[in-house]
Amino acid sequence: MNNDQTSVDVVIPSYRPDEKFSRLVKKLQEQEYPIGTIFVINTKAGRFPKEVEQMEKVKVSHIERREFDHGATRDMGMQMSKAEIVVFMTQDAVPADEYVIGNLVKVLEEDEMTGAAYARQLAASDCNYIEKYTRKFNYPENSRIKSKEDLQEMGIKTFFCSNVCAAYKRNIYEKAGGFCKKTIFNEDMILAGHMINAGYKVAYVAEARVIHSHNYTGMQQFHRNFDMAVSQAEHPEVFESIKSESEGIKLVKQTAAHLVKRRKIHLVPKLVYQSGCKYIGYRMGKMYKKLPDKVVKWCSMSPGYWEK
Repeated sequence: MNNDQTSVDVVIPSYRPDEKFSRLVKKLQEQEYPIGTIFVINTKAGRFPKEVEQMEKVKVSHIERREFDHGATRDMGMQMSKAEIVVFMTQDAVPADEYVIGNLVKVLEEDEMTGAAYARQLAASDCNYIEKYTRKFNYPENSRIKSKEDLQEMGIKTFFCSNVCAAYKRNIYEKAGGFCKKTIFNEDMILAGHMINAGYKVAYVAEARVIHSHNYTGMQQFHRNFDMAVSQAEHPEVFESIKSESEGIKLVKQTAAHLVKRRKIHLVPKLVYQSGCKYIGYRMGKMYKKLPDKVVKWCSMSPGYWEK
């Protein structure tokens, strides 16, 4: 690495990693922009792939299941690294090419006020039709740098950021307080909200592309949205003054119109069912404090969170 090049490390929390994870680490080794260390924080559960542990630049730490937290575990990775920029990824996101890291770094280097930059997520080949459209809605073709000025126009989308693949400048990360040390979900958006409210910017980099998608069932959507709403309810300093329902309604309307236009009208009932699951999960998560503990645990994707 040249001395004048910004130092970059990668942090990946893992849990029962599979061959997709091995592919991700290999793809990171092939990145054009040089990476220092790939820190893997693995939650113990069964065997960890030997070939990954033996790869160059990879440093694996193992933690107990009860120790894992979406925010605290990632912050632990940030503290392990000494790099100026740290890229966080999830174990199921695979770089689409060798320029992902370079494209994220370039945007962060261009403006000293930009504290975070996140990648575009492309649907995998096995992704269902509705989810493919959702990916395009949330991760469009055009890049954008978001700041406080965009709150009026973009609402909650201003704070959108995804640790599926996102790079953070250490100095701004620290000034904004870093990832919160106990959170059920959404640690990326909470930090992005703190950054934007403090006058920094968050960049969406469409040129940095990773392959990442899920075929969630309606119930999985319910649990996810419940946890997302809990995280919003727990962080009123970020989310209280901003509505997120309007963004969800816009997505449903646009998806329905797209399905009709493409003569996929048979998928509309599925869209309605899944959207209903998301909405009910979200509304219940917002009022989780009024629900019995047993119900909260059942609704949540992370029942262990409620035992801490």
